[in-house]
Amino acid sequence: MSDPKSSRHGSGSQAFALIPKPCNLQCKDFQEYLRTRNADTLEKLYNYPTICLAVYRELPEIARQFVIRILFVEQPVPQAVVTSWGSQHYAKEQAGATSCLSELNVWRVTAIPGGLSAWELCPTFKKNLKIALLGGGRPWSMSHTMEKDSKPRDIAFLDQYAMSRWRCVLYYMVGTGGTNKGQDNEVISPDAVIILLHANLMKRDEAGITITRQGFQFLLLDTQSQVWHFMLQYLDTCEERGLSLPECLSMLFQLSFSTLGRDYSSEGMSPKMLTFLQHLREFGLVFQRKRKEGRFYPTRLALNITNKVATAPTIVADEEKVQEGGYIIVETNYRVYAYTDSPLQVAVLGLFTELLYRFPNLVVGVLTRDSVRQALRGGITADQITSYLEQYAHPSMKFTESAIKSKSPLPPSVVDQIKLWELERNRFTYTEGVVYNQFLSQADFVTLRDYAQSIGVLVWQNERTRTMVVTKNGHDDVKKYWKRYSKSGGQ
Repeated sequence: MSDPKSSRHGSGSQAFALIPKPCNLQCKDFQEYLRTRNADTLEKLYNYPTICLAVYRELPEIARQFVIRILFVEQPVPQAVVTSWGSQHYAKEQAGATSCLSELNVWRVTAIPGGLSAWELCPTFKKNLKIALLGGGRPWSMSHTMEKDSKPRDIAFLDQYAMSRWRCVLYYMVGTGGTNKGQDNEVISPDAVIILLHANLMKRDEAGITITRQGFQFLLLDTQSQVWHFMLQYLDTCEERGLSLPECLSMLFQLSFSTLGRDYSSEGMSPKMLTFLQHLREFGLVFQRKRKEGRFYPTRLALNITNKVATAPTIVADEEKVQEGGYIIVETNYRVYAYTDSPLQVAVLGLFTELLYRFPNLVVGVLTRDSVRQALRGGITADQITSYLEQYAHPSMKFTESAIKSKSPLPPSVVDQIKLWELERNRFTYTEGVVYNQFLSQADFVTLRDYAQSIGVLVWQNERTRTMVVTKNGHDDVKKYWKRYSKSGGQ
């Protein structure tokens, strides 16, 4: 009796569902981001008044009422008293506010004489929220007074600059890079590329750096959500860059509370914060003429980055104006007509269509098997393609949809064909495994196969050829069992 030979191979003929489905883009708001931080990290964040003010601003309305009512109370407040502040009709909303404050570590449970439970604000949060609301503490890092700018920048220029820099990121994602005319031909910074790879919005493969499934979903978000998600990914990597997460967040919120069109000073900032400021400049959140200039202008991207109800109107790019009304027509012959002159929209269509003609305000393409399969290989799904075409369908297509009482404005034959192309590609599921073969007896094969099946690691087996495949993770257990079985002489 000898050991069966094993080798690592990918098995695809009868593999079970061992590969998890691709993850969708997870867009966290500010509260969801803070909930992923541990208590120690939150304690460090709450040492900065700007962060405390931002947290307070984003709380539910009832939660803000709770905080402001006990902010100046110097002793714990019984939970029964806090509960009595709200009507029983809103008990559900009150419970949600209570849970939110606890998860964010804004307040904590404490005991008072008599054994009753009470709420007490986190001392660090309480102290620094008072500073943010009433003044005091250290001045903000960008609050130094300066001489009047000899070449001031107006709001229109800042909006144009911000979208120019941000489009560089979007153009890079869809593969157009710096091929656009005007300011858009600025090259994307290496830091932005690192963030895109870290966030899995793009990936490296044999063809270079290409967009992923999550990246395609990212392109469908509004600008404010895109910038916030991008900055969250940056914050995940700031420690690797030698930057402090609390300091970066604090400065980010200082910018969000700034005045659009006003210049601020960078004098007195630490070298690390000056580095962070340069990264914000590359992403379009601030404008600075030169790297060593001591003044900068926050843009609207920075002011609206976390605020749910933006105090400053969001920037509406030309692409978004066109998208609101719908600009795509899809015919039953798989022709796609896009009434747009936006390089970004054309590049997005080029991810899953074969572009044929381009006119000043019209682009013509066709959905082909090869173009759709290329998009599928990049991680884009058939549902995402059809969803994009439906979302930006021309009003005339939506009128046809209502006339024939269809659920989708797209031709049913086109939708079905895109899904069929996806099913055609997904006939096989591949998983990494270990092959066991060359058993000396049928009994040895059956014994090892049954054991692998009993612990749920058997992927495929062929009794006639005495061959079996187990998962990579289950290989060690099966190997150990075989050694014990061999030493016992097959007993």
